[in-house]
Amino acid sequence: MNRLFTIIAGITVLLLTIVTSGANAGPVSPTDSLVIRFANRTRLVIYAPDKAGIQALSNYDLNKIVREMGMKLDSVPGGQTAISQDGERFLKDTVLVVTKKKDGFTIVINSKGDTVKTKPASQDSSNRAYAQAKRRRRDGNSFDYGLSIGLDNFIQQSANPTYPEGSYNLRPLGSRYIALSIGAMPTIIGGKHASLKLYYGVEVAWNNFMFEGNKMVEKGATAVAFPDAGRDLQKSKLTVCTIGIPVVPRVVFYNDDGRKVGHIGIGGYANYRLDSYRKIKEADGSKDRRHSDYYLNDLRYGVMTHIGIQSLNFFVKYDLNPLFQPDKGPDVRTITFGIGF
Repeated sequence: MNRLFTIIAGITVLLLTIVTSGANAGPVSPTDSLVIRFANRTRLVIYAPDKAGIQALSNYDLNKIVREMGMKLDSVPGGQTAISQDGERFLKDTVLVVTKKKDGFTIVINSKGDTVKTKPASQDSSNRAYAQAKRRRRDGNSFDYGLSIGLDNFIQQSANPTYPEGSYNLRPLGSRYIALSIGAMPTIIGGKHASLKLYYGVEVAWNNFMFEGNKMVEKGATAVAFPDAGRDLQKSKLTVCTIGIPVVPRVVFYNDDGRKVGHIGIGGYANYRLDSYRKIKEADGSKDRRHSDYYLNDLRYGVMTHIGIQSLNFFVKYDLNPLFQPDKGPDVRTITFGIGF
């Protein structure tokens, strides 16, 4: 339809030329012409002094010509009509060429001469709205789920002759830590490139303390002991299951596009023991599991640090109170480090 309007408009412009020239200078002797025939025997004839005249039609707003021609035809009972206004009236008024760039967009305005205006994307209302919505999502208080895995080890706080060093050593790669968590991280102080947030949540964690050699843990009448099994064991470990609440203020960093690039945080945690058991796997593959408190402290608390790269979170946890009750076991603290997803 637009193409037809363009053709009709072009014809109208040339009819305008014919009518005006006929009134002032007599018959026209064109050197170039274009004849378009339609199925209903309607013929449109475009006259111009040369090819440049026909090509010049691209400078006119043909849709505007067609609209005005339609208005004039509605006011005429029948027969011919012509648009005799100055052709300058139908020149294209304004053409906007919008070019998207990395740092915004450029608007080129053509109107009897070119002017160029550049507007940064950050000043555009739609871009501002998008950035504000993105920042609201970034700084939101939605809950998310996490999985943390790592390794456990003991740090001896003070020597005890009852528990000589080396009597309860752990396998470095066998003493594993795993935790499932749900938490939130609302924004305390927001910023474009950095924000102060507060991470808090609830987690269920398992500390698996796997002993070296054939050592195993036993609950005695007054204290815990780590005797040698006197036989070959595939593995021997003490597992402690706790539920805890971590609270860690974080400083989160963003790039120019508002995407998270990393974070760092220091905070604390408190965990309560839900269960604990000893598990032994014999050389033949048989297993023995025995549940007991093993004179463990029910409450454990400590400090932790978070260092993040994008969506990954590296953590270190250190207990400030002993793993075992006073004078019921070795004076050791638990240190855990790993990665969270």
